[in-house]
Amino acid sequence: MTILQAILLGIVQGLTEFLPISSSAHLVLLPYFAGWEIPAAEAFIFDVLVQLGTLVAVIAYFWKDLWAIGRAWVSGLAHKKPFDDSNARLGWFILLSTLPAVMIGLLIKDQVEAAFDSPLATGIFLFGTAILLVIAERFGRRQRELTSLGWVDALWIGAFQAISLFPGISRSGSTITGGMLRHLTRQAAARFSFLMSVPVMLAAGLLTTLEWLQAPDAGAISLPLLVGFVTSALVGYFAIRWLLRYLVQHSLYVFAAYCVVLGLIVVVVYLLR
Repeated sequence: MTILQAILLGIVQGLTEFLPISSSAHLVLLPYFAGWEIPAAEAFIFDVLVQLGTLVAVIAYFWKDLWAIGRAWVSGLAHKKPFDDSNARLGWFILLSTLPAVMIGLLIKDQVEAAFDSPLATGIFLFGTAILLVIAERFGRRQRELTSLGWVDALWIGAFQAISLFPGISRSGSTITGGMLRHLTRQAAARFSFLMSVPVMLAAGLLTTLEWLQAPDAGAISLPLLVGFVTSALVGYFAIRWLLRYLVQHSLYVFAAYCVVLGLIVVVVYLLR
């Protein structure tokens, strides 16, 4: 992997991790369209580790929220009142929302890995993201704020996160959809989507870091990984900031239309090749 490839992939990851258009799809499709011959093992490690860059973006943007949640969560445990504080409850809901993806991911691990090797499957799954976004706009009443979140909401949104294990199904798009179908406002659904990404990204990133450090050629891709990491962190921070402002007054339909167009391009190019 070259430095230029790492920069471009870092930009793509930073933008598409938070915009509801599927980062996994774009990380699969950019090398496919550009004709880059990146070894599969190297590409997988890069794709997961560069997510740590976007994790840094989430932590940097929401550090006040995360600090308040973490402090309240620890204080609740220490005083044996884990659910008294609203921030402590939000911390538990974030953890609860990760369970569906973990359980389902273990059951369908082989199918998910196979999908990442198929640009056609990725293109088809993009249509799924478009459908989810349209459903969110059509059926979400957008009346509730994040303070009204309950454990049923957390599990429901977590189930939508599990759908996004497949490339082409946007994690942010599916979880925002889950939140909006529980009648959260667009912005509240997006905030919870970004906050609940922290434990998932952290776990995936740490596991893949260990895998990378044990690889015999780990040093050979250190510089591209670092470049991709920094690029995705910077771009991701501004992507979060822009999207939260955009969703105050705008719908998700433009992202749905983008997914349909990109999905059609992928299917047509695949069939022509």
